[in-house]
Amino acid sequence: MPLKTYKPYTASRRTMQTTDYSSLTGGKIPKILTEPKRKSGGRNNLGRITVRFRGGGNRQRYRKIDFLRREQGEAEVVALQYDPNRSAFIALVRYRTTGKLSYILAPEGIKVGDVVQSGKEAPIKPGNALPLKSIPDGTFVHSIELRAGARGKLVRSAGTYAQVMAKEGRRCILRLPSGEMRYVPLDSYATIGRVSNVEHENVKLGKAGRRRHLGRRPHPRGVHMNPVDHPLGGGEGKSKSGRPPCSPTGVIAKGFRTRRKGKSKVYQVKDRRQK
Repeated sequence: MPLKTYKPYTASRRTMQTTDYSSLTGGKIPKILTEPKRKSGGRNNLGRITVRFRGGGNRQRYRKIDFLRREQGEAEVVALQYDPNRSAFIALVRYRTTGKLSYILAPEGIKVGDVVQSGKEAPIKPGNALPLKSIPDGTFVHSIELRAGARGKLVRSAGTYAQVMAKEGRRCILRLPSGEMRYVPLDSYATIGRVSNVEHENVKLGKAGRRRHLGRRPHPRGVHMNPVDHPLGGGEGKSKSGRPPCSPTGVIAKGFRTRRKGKSKVYQVKDRRQK
């Protein structure tokens, strides 16, 4: 899907690129598939800021997405819609046998009127959900369960996909978007295809106001602050402190491992840093 560009009648419009929503059909949003979304402003249950530079933004309602995909029978795509809570588009589907409405992540290339289904016997077609043991090697998949029945957790962002590389015993080897190779149980469900809105990574907001609409407040640099506020602050004019970039509490920002030491590494076949 191409990006939408603008005539440069202001400095911010010159570089602005937004997603082209012409492929979306919109339509009424079923209230039963939404719920209120309260914003925290980056504060925890004690009212203290734990995530900086959060606040404001447009009011949103959360769309309940079916990441489990265990509903039997064929479902027709009724509408393709925008979701303010995620970068990918979502598809509203209606099951033909029960008439039940549900939201799923819209894969690339899906259209209104297409039929999707889930189960071991479902055909290999974008939007269909199957266990990994029923998916051929080399297939692109998304919304992958880490264990059977745990709902799709991996590969849900716009334009992303994982690839089924091989099957060993009761496990499947997947290549994730980061380049990491990982074991996932063969009974876990995954959805065929690539996630929609592929051009999302090329979007340019253009102006500060659009960032505020997303709930992001200004992010001043540490060297710009006073010494009482940041380890890099202080000094007359521009000054380098000599220490590596860090947070206000001194946590190193670059080269600092953030993944917890746990069972996750047991299922790792190849690290994303390995060539």
